[in-house]
Amino acid sequence: MKHLTKWMAGALATAALAAHAQYPNKPIKMVVPFPAGGTTDIMARAVAADLQKTFGQAVIVDNKAGAGGNIGSDYVAKAAPDGYTLLMGTVGTHAINVSLYPKMPYDAVKDFVPVSLVAGVPNVLVSAPGYPIASVKDLIDAAKKAPDAITFASSGSGTSIHLSGELFKQLAGVQMTHVPYKGSSAALPDVMSGQVNVMFDNAPSVMQHIRGGKLKAIAVTSSKRSPALANVPTIAESGLPGFEASSWFGVLAPAGTPKDIVDKLSQAIAKSLQTVEMKERLAGQGAEAVGNTPEQFTAHIKAEIDKWAKVVKASGAKVD
Repeated sequence: MKHLTKWMAGALATAALAAHAQYPNKPIKMVVPFPAGGTTDIMARAVAADLQKTFGQAVIVDNKAGAGGNIGSDYVAKAAPDGYTLLMGTVGTHAINVSLYPKMPYDAVKDFVPVSLVAGVPNVLVSAPGYPIASVKDLIDAAKKAPDAITFASSGSGTSIHLSGELFKQLAGVQMTHVPYKGSSAALPDVMSGQVNVMFDNAPSVMQHIRGGKLKAIAVTSSKRSPALANVPTIAESGLPGFEASSWFGVLAPAGTPKDIVDKLSQAIAKSLQTVEMKERLAGQGAEAVGNTPEQFTAHIKAEIDKWAKVVKASGAKVD
């Protein structure tokens, strides 16, 4: 009996290894914890399309929006750790929300295995073309003359888009009224029409509208200018030194996902992000392709949690 038990255990281990070696042998689901059309969705669809070509299996993008990304992220945290349910996580879901929400349904560190950082993205301060604000200085002056009269939209309370505005208020010493929406795609029409004055949106969400003349780019939130918007100054160089509030996007799997599967995914994503085609595709959206190891992505997330905890505390932002 003892020998039989050992044989069975060995057989199961061999079968598990064989299953891992054959991964993937069925469709993969990539969950986007925000609505379709936003930057997270754009990043997920770009990565999914390349993974599908690499693996020869369908990679289905599934939008599960709500609660600042917590609903979709929690879904993946509780999914089977077999490599067939992945998350396109963000600075919000894995660095900001932990400080913003008094009660989280998942642990951003313990419940996930980071796979690869996909891209870094600046936010862009935009307004309707006819809005009489041409610079950061103009916006600060207007906000000081009429506290709370200036409105700024966001894709939801607690997102990096919202906190970019809160950080701006804090460093500029002004008051502006936050108007949250359910995703960037819902907010942008009101910004383009002038119903809301400005927005600090992710570059990929607004690039086509800037190029099409439907939005005016005033400044970018990154520490250096975006190659895709080379003529647009940073907020830091426009009078608020030290201002930096970029977004990032990366693929994560549920905790417990076998290392060989995580490594296979990570290597495939990193290889994809080094291709000229993918770099140009993301650069055209105002994003910078990254691609790194699970260990590097893990260290990045931990550093970002510490950084954004300070921003959230200083801003006083909270979401119930």
